[in-house]
Amino acid sequence: MADQSNYHSWLTEKRSHAWSVYEGTPVPTTKSEEWRYTDLKKLFPLEDLNLKTTTVPAPTKPSREDLTETVNTSARVQFTNGSVTHLQVTPEMVGQGVVLDSMQNPQHSRIQEIIKENLCGSALPPESGKFQALNAALWTDGIIIYVPNNVHVEMPVRGKHYMTPGMPNACSRTLIVAEKGSQVSYVEEYESDSFDNKSMVSSAVEIIAHENATVDFVSVQNLGRGIFFQATQKALVHRDATVNTLNVNLGSSLSRLDLNTKLLEPGANSKMLGLYFGDKDQHFDHNTSQDHFAPHTGSDLLYKGALDGNSRGAFRGIIRVHSGAQQTDAYQTNRTLLLSEDARADSLPNLEIEADDVRCSHGSTVGQLDQETIFYLLSRGFSRQQAERLVVLGFLGDVMTRLPQGAFKRVVKNVTDAVEKKLRHG
Repeated sequence: MADQSNYHSWLTEKRSHAWSVYEGTPVPTTKSEEWRYTDLKKLFPLEDLNLKTTTVPAPTKPSREDLTETVNTSARVQFTNGSVTHLQVTPEMVGQGVVLDSMQNPQHSRIQEIIKENLCGSALPPESGKFQALNAALWTDGIIIYVPNNVHVEMPVRGKHYMTPGMPNACSRTLIVAEKGSQVSYVEEYESDSFDNKSMVSSAVEIIAHENATVDFVSVQNLGRGIFFQATQKALVHRDATVNTLNVNLGSSLSRLDLNTKLLEPGANSKMLGLYFGDKDQHFDHNTSQDHFAPHTGSDLLYKGALDGNSRGAFRGIIRVHSGAQQTDAYQTNRTLLLSEDARADSLPNLEIEADDVRCSHGSTVGQLDQETIFYLLSRGFSRQQAERLVVLGFLGDVMTRLPQGAFKRVVKNVTDAVEKKLRHG
C-alpha cells in the first residue's frame, strides 16, 4: 500500500501553485482570438459561480468490486459531483497489470509516481489558461488509467459523471498513460437534470501515448441547462502511436472545449471527431489545435453540428506544422447545419505551416437543410418532420460511422436517441 501523507502533501503544493496561477491570469474576453465568439461576462459571469478557495478534499474511499458480468466493458467508474464513488474492474484487467484508480487516493506507490510524473505536467500545465489553472487547483477527484507495455484492453473502460441539484461546482481530472505497444479505450458520459442555479462542471483530460500505443477517447456531454461545461483535453503522441478522440456536445447552457494534440515523433497519428446539436439558447464553443512537431505525422479533424432555435456554435481550429515536420498530412473540416433562421454559426479554421513538404487542408461550411432532398423524401411519402429527421441524422451520422462500431455501438445508440429527442421537441 502507498504512503498517502507524502502524496497528499505533494497534491497540496500542486494545487496551491495552480491557484496562484489562476489568480494571476485574467478572465478571457472576446478581445482574445481564442475567445472571440464567446463572451463569458454576458453568458456566464464567473462571480455567479461561487468558486471556492483551494483546499484538498477529505480523502474518500470509493467502493471497489470485481466486475464479473459485463457487456462490452472492461471496467467502470462512477463520479458523483466530481468525486469517484464507485470502481469496478474485471479480474482479467487486473491480471494484465492494467490500473484504474482514483487519483485522490491511489493504492500503490508506483501509480503515485506515474501521477507525479504526468499530472499537470507537459501535457496540461496550469499555465495553459484561466480555467485550466482553476481545474488544477480545485479538482475534487479524478482517475488514472495505466496500461503496461504491449497490453491490449479489448473492451472500453466506461465512466459516468452524475451531477445532482444544488451541487457545488465540480472539477475532475482524467489521466491516461498508455505504455509502449499498448491499447485502451475510455468512454465518459456526463448527465444531470437542469439546474435553477448557475453551476460549472470542469473536466481536464491528459493522454500520454508512448511508442506504438493506441488510445481511443470518447466524451458525451448531455448535462442539463444552467450548467457551464468547460473541458480541456491534451494529448501527447509519441513515435508510431495513435490517439483518437470523439467529443459529443448536446447539453448544458454553455459548453467550451479546448482540444490540443501534440504529434511529437515520427509516425504519430491522430483522428479528432466532434458532434454537437444545439437548440433554444445553447452556446457551444470548440477551440482545437493540431501540433505537428516531427516528420511523417498525420492528423485528421472533422467536427459537424446542427443548430436550432436561437442556439449558437463557434469553432476555431488551427493546424500548426512546425519547422522540420516534413511529410506531414493534416486535415481540418468544420460543417454546421442551421435548422432555424435565428441560429448562428461562426467558424475560423487556420493553418500555420513552417515546413515546405506537407499536405494540409482546412475548410468550413455553414448551410441550411437541402430542400431538394427534403422534397424527394416528401415525394416518397415521408412527412416533413420525418424528412428533416432523416437529413439531420444522416448529416451528423457521418461522424458516428467513423467510430469502431463493435466497441462503441452503445455510444452511437445513446447519441442517436438524444439527437432524436431534440428533434422531436425542437
